[in-house]
Amino acid sequence: MDNSKDKLILVDIFDRPVGELDKLSVHRDGLLHRAFSVFLVDVPGRRLLLQKRAAGKYHSSGLWANTCCSHPRPEEEVLSAARRRLYEETGIRCELTELFTFIYRNVFDNGLSEYELDHVLVGNYDGESKDWLPDPDEIEELSWVGMEHLIVALYRLVARQDLVGDGSA
Repeated sequence: MDNSKDKLILVDIFDRPVGELDKLSVHRDGLLHRAFSVFLVDVPGRRLLLQKRAAGKYHSSGLWANTCCSHPRPEEEVLSAARRRLYEETGIRCELTELFTFIYRNVFDNGLSEYELDHVLVGNYDGESKDWLPDPDEIEELSWVGMEHLIVALYRLVARQDLVGDGSA
């Protein structure tokens, strides 16, 4: 599904809407816009459901990421949009709770960028792979990852970047 013409909500740093623009233009011009990230954890809280992004994604294709991330439509509340996209991308329905927001910026090798005011939501979910219906245009794979494994992997990644970084931190 080509959603490059979908309208995104441009915002100021306080998350107040300041306009709308198509998705591709927003990412090409690096404009601050509203987004959300969903993290599903199992009920004991020992595992996090991660997705491997589909090969056809315009950035970060093939990389492992949180359960679901996207943008609300104009006039759509973040929580409603997150539930909608979670179901569209994964086939999963569950209650979500918003935890916090933050702003980040990242420029990709292809010249596109993310500059998002990101709403972070979490949900408890105990389903297994037989319950999932991942959209192949969005997701190559879904997998439960143990929290301990994730912490070790993140630690190794940060340590490796510290060793090869330019020391400007």
